[in-house]
Amino acid sequence: MGVETHKTFCRFCHANCAMLVDVEDTESGRKVIEVRGDPDDPEYGGYTCMKGRELPDSHNAEHRLHHSLVRGEDGDFRETPMPDALAHVADELRRIIDQYGPHSVAVFMGSGGFQNSAAMAASLSFAQAVGTRNFYTSVTLDQPAKVFTTMRYGKWMAGPNTFSESDVAMFIGNNPIVSHYAPVGGVPPFSPSRRIRDRQAEGLKLIVADPRMSDVARLADIYLPVKPGEDPALLAGMLHVIIEEGLYDRNFVSAHVDGFDELAAAVKVMTPEVAAERAGVEADQLIAAARMFAGGSKGCAVTGTGPEMAGNGTLTEYLVCCLNTICARFKQEGEKAAIPGVFTTPQGPRRAQVAPPVPMFGADGMPKSRFRGLGHLGWEMPCNVLADEILTPGDGQVRALISVGGNPVVGFPDQAKMVRALDDLDLFVQIDPWMSASAKRATVVLAPSQCLEREDITNLSEWWHETPYARYVEAVATPPGDVIDEYEMFWTLAKHLGITMQLAGGPLPTDRKPTKEEFLDLMVAGSLVKPSRVRRDAQANGGAAVVYADLHPDVEPVEEDEFHRFDLAAGAMPDEILRYAQNMPSREGYEFKLISRRSKTRFNSIGHPLKKLQAKTTTNPAYIHPDDIAALGLEEGGIVEITSPHATIHGVVKASDKVRRGLVSMAHAYGDADASKEDVRERGSSTNRLTSEVVDFDPITGQSLQSAIPVKLVAA
Repeated sequence: MGVETHKTFCRFCHANCAMLVDVEDTESGRKVIEVRGDPDDPEYGGYTCMKGRELPDSHNAEHRLHHSLVRGEDGDFRETPMPDALAHVADELRRIIDQYGPHSVAVFMGSGGFQNSAAMAASLSFAQAVGTRNFYTSVTLDQPAKVFTTMRYGKWMAGPNTFSESDVAMFIGNNPIVSHYAPVGGVPPFSPSRRIRDRQAEGLKLIVADPRMSDVARLADIYLPVKPGEDPALLAGMLHVIIEEGLYDRNFVSAHVDGFDELAAAVKVMTPEVAAERAGVEADQLIAAARMFAGGSKGCAVTGTGPEMAGNGTLTEYLVCCLNTICARFKQEGEKAAIPGVFTTPQGPRRAQVAPPVPMFGADGMPKSRFRGLGHLGWEMPCNVLADEILTPGDGQVRALISVGGNPVVGFPDQAKMVRALDDLDLFVQIDPWMSASAKRATVVLAPSQCLEREDITNLSEWWHETPYARYVEAVATPPGDVIDEYEMFWTLAKHLGITMQLAGGPLPTDRKPTKEEFLDLMVAGSLVKPSRVRRDAQANGGAAVVYADLHPDVEPVEEDEFHRFDLAAGAMPDEILRYAQNMPSREGYEFKLISRRSKTRFNSIGHPLKKLQAKTTTNPAYIHPDDIAALGLEEGGIVEITSPHATIHGVVKASDKVRRGLVSMAHAYGDADASKEDVRERGSSTNRLTSEVVDFDPITGQSLQSAIPVKLVAA
């Protein structure tokens, strides 16, 4: 028995860091011993984070599920062979569909599911084959406006300026050093701190707006401690300065932008003094930030999840779109296209012009929810209607839910209501390697293979790759017990139900289970390079990444017959600026606001079961400014009771002068439905318990207020 080292990539989070993994041959198969960064990778250069370095614990943990569980009539789970568990699920689905119709089935893709390169396509194609409108992903929980609403104003076909070429960057509520996430144009999450500092040494100017002095804020040339939820004031104020001082790109606006006059008229009310007062920043700093951003030749403003979760998410993303648009922060003819996307489909031409409009929501024929006038955003329903879709009788009531790598108990707003909904289902299937808070409430728990036990491609992380970087990695460890890939689960269910799953390249075979390679080839049909070719090229390269530099598309000239323009007046969004300006926030006795934060030891609800990560962060601390701790009579390390208009949770007090006064900062996706004051030091609390999806929500995306939540604080 010996140890072999293989090249692979991490799938703990979206960053997909390049890794070397040591695998030992044992009597039960190949076992993961250690992982570390791959110093020879051209993008990552050996970088990994503490979460990814715990993959051996994730794969080998004693409490990992090796077999599926089916709840019996007595309420107890029983280990069940995977074929039998899937047959049972299929029988229940058939009964439910026959009785209630196809919309009675819902599928949810959580953050963990996204880490399998095939799971998104498998779950969506299964839902579409069933014929249900009820497909959900975690995207609509934290950043729906970013993904969907900016499509309505116009999308530049060549893509935005990339970080490596930028001379200015603005991060709004985005802390990529911890979260390893940024929209296109932001810093790629591969050693982000080093990348930022290297670019600053070359002249990059960095602006950071955040209610707390985050890790990335400490690197900023201008730091704007914006009040939570007041990002629109800051952005509208910056636009006011840029427009009034003529700092925008007049030629680009004239050639490509409609609605500029309406935007200019709307932001007139947000003078630097008015905007700064509402945003909680200094007026001269706001002006300096506007001039610094507009003065750069290349570079983007990007947001994290916090500004969207803090209310006014659609307006915030609209204003960011306006900022980038009037400053022409886009790739131009003759340059290399922004993000080549080896596996991304459909590609289409990369031209120096605005793409044809794409109906992402609200178009005739797009499915509607039964609640709050909300409907499909692209191909998915907003998560914030799911509880009502389950609990409310009537035509289309959801009676079965399949959750893929998600944790609805701690991830969805109004935790108590979501728990009632899950308990009300006829069938709740949780695909999960652990007995998570959601798995405990399931009727069936399907045990999946983990990342080093399956083949995967880098289709998720290529969102950030500025070169045609691609990987196809092999399974290097032996799956324990009776676990399989998520795509195999959905294919098997479809076969039992007698339905055919369709992918971009055509239908999946129904007479035999496709291989992962076949599935991936069909999934990204029409991509720059087929996964099967990348696999061969990677094998020839010792399992390492392949960079297809010769396939990097160039930005083509304008096609006059397909000419479109940005429309910054679409959806009457300039009027939303005026409405926002006229409606000052009211706290109604709730003196503090709770804001969300990221944790170095967690990725949403992923990481909580791992022992070493548990030891590093034992709870979900409530970070509060020392002066507020003293004024409230709290104690460092003591318990604080946090009450919103909807519910109460508890937190362990931790002093931080990096947080503005009047705020409490906590991570989301912690705890369980029964978490309490008594066990808060060991389990933490879920901030989502404080929220409601029917009171404070975005009327377009349905997103609940999940940050900048009005709260009261008292010693517990």
